[in-house]
Amino acid sequence: MPTVTVNRDDLFLALGKSYTFEEFDELCFEFGLEVELGDEEGQDASEGVQYKIEIPANRYDLLCIEGICRALLVFLERIKFPRYTTVTPPTEQIQQLFVQPATAQVRPHVVGAVLRGVSFSEDSYKSFIDLQEKLHHNLCRRRSLVAIGTHDLDTVKGPFMYDANPPAEIRFRPLNQEKEYTGAELMELYSSDSHLKHFLPIIRDKPVYPVIYDSNGVVLSMPPIINGEHSKITLDTKNVFIECTATDLTKAKIVLDTIVCMFSQYCREKFVTEAVEVIQSDGTKVEYPCLPYRFETINVLNINKKIGIDIRAEEMARLLTRMCLGSEVMEDGEHIRIHIIQNCDIVEDVAISYGYNNVTFTLPQTNCVAHQFLLNKLTDLLRQDISAAGFTEVLTFALCSRDDVADKMRKSIKDVSAVHIGNPKTAEFQIARTSLIPGILKTIQSNQNMPLPLKLFEISDVVYQDPQRDVGARNERHLCAVNYNKVSGFEVIHGLLNRVMQLLEVPPTDDSSGYHIKACSDPTYLSGHCAEVIVNSQSIGKLGTLHPEVVTKFELSNPCVALEINIEPFL
Repeated sequence: MPTVTVNRDDLFLALGKSYTFEEFDELCFEFGLEVELGDEEGQDASEGVQYKIEIPANRYDLLCIEGICRALLVFLERIKFPRYTTVTPPTEQIQQLFVQPATAQVRPHVVGAVLRGVSFSEDSYKSFIDLQEKLHHNLCRRRSLVAIGTHDLDTVKGPFMYDANPPAEIRFRPLNQEKEYTGAELMELYSSDSHLKHFLPIIRDKPVYPVIYDSNGVVLSMPPIINGEHSKITLDTKNVFIECTATDLTKAKIVLDTIVCMFSQYCREKFVTEAVEVIQSDGTKVEYPCLPYRFETINVLNINKKIGIDIRAEEMARLLTRMCLGSEVMEDGEHIRIHIIQNCDIVEDVAISYGYNNVTFTLPQTNCVAHQFLLNKLTDLLRQDISAAGFTEVLTFALCSRDDVADKMRKSIKDVSAVHIGNPKTAEFQIARTSLIPGILKTIQSNQNMPLPLKLFEISDVVYQDPQRDVGARNERHLCAVNYNKVSGFEVIHGLLNRVMQLLEVPPTDDSSGYHIKACSDPTYLSGHCAEVIVNSQSIGKLGTLHPEVVTKFELSNPCVALEINIEPFL
């Protein structure tokens, strides 16, 4: 979760009351936040006492001191929740932002807004910049989804143009620099900058870079890298032009709404934002920010039942209003109408406002007795006895790469009935694993400095495609054990199999009444050193010496013997 650092004295001044740390901690706890004292070591004494407040991942409105204080004051019922509005100036005065077709190659979306008559202090200016950084690192995914640009509107002239040009054709003076640079030169300049170098790969290899101009050709910014020096915000800025370029329009609108809602309190007209008209390349016109309010109707009885409380509709409406969800009781007395901008977990907000500690503990009125799921009970029992046999348990990732279960195991991915991730974020997590062996081998690879032998095991689920299931896939609980030593040690794994079957009370027989092993061929295993495990005439897995190519592809140098069986047939 993101953490916001605030000055204690500024915080209490905005709240209109001083608290001890214990009192403020209790207030934050009631509201659903966590607070701790900032580190005193290395802290400038002139900055005063600092509080670090942990913010839930879905509360972007609390990423600055303005949002925290406003929410707490409404929660304490000292102020009414504000109503945020967008005003549209006359046609000849509205700021326009024209989008050119070339932007589709790099960052196709842009939204904008204007804050009029802003009065910045040193603290509010710092908070304004800090909120942008917090949003960049969280909701904006380090600027890859959204990049925020804020400009002194009085230093530039609309209408504005959002275009994308070859790097060599872009030339302007970036923020805090003394001379002009081209887009290509900026990439070189910031390649060693500790703050900006992380954002360069977002557009570095693109044929064109996004850029925003005013009507005089002045560059406002080259998103998502840097703003221009010409339009930078200062303490004397009175009118702020905000633009957010993005690859995700929904995220861009949320970011813009968050900024204007938080800092419109410093405008001449509080909580009022001036609209910007964005003209798309096809001529479509859209005004931002939208700030769309809507009504949600909830059933009081249903909310009471879910939380385990019994309060009247009027009290529930008051509790929701404390959470900045303006509410009113409907005529039937059983429903509440809520006026909201963003869809929140309304049930949770009622519970927070009511107070979790005030919810009475009650036992459910049911006539049932809980039992452990049989498969999990069997798994827990086997873990204990396999550990007693000298094996160490590991827990590996449920996702892996395609190579882990195919190429490295000497198989084709087409022959592996794996469930593939639609949009994997990394090559290490492309599919759900179909075998536990690769995960254990990677564990051995990372622990080759440990003394031999390494005897590891895991009992976890694997996933297979299954058209017969409603979700198209099924889980199987597998037991896997690997012995890694200077000699193969087939007898070690075979002995473990015998011990497992003894624990499961399955006798060794040659017929269908027990279990036996049968020679088989599998590309993962060394030819002539692989066997199927047959239980009640059904194959439940294999054991054998892994093929040398498998071992070397996992960067190992000693022989490995592995056992992997499905334990679900034993239930």
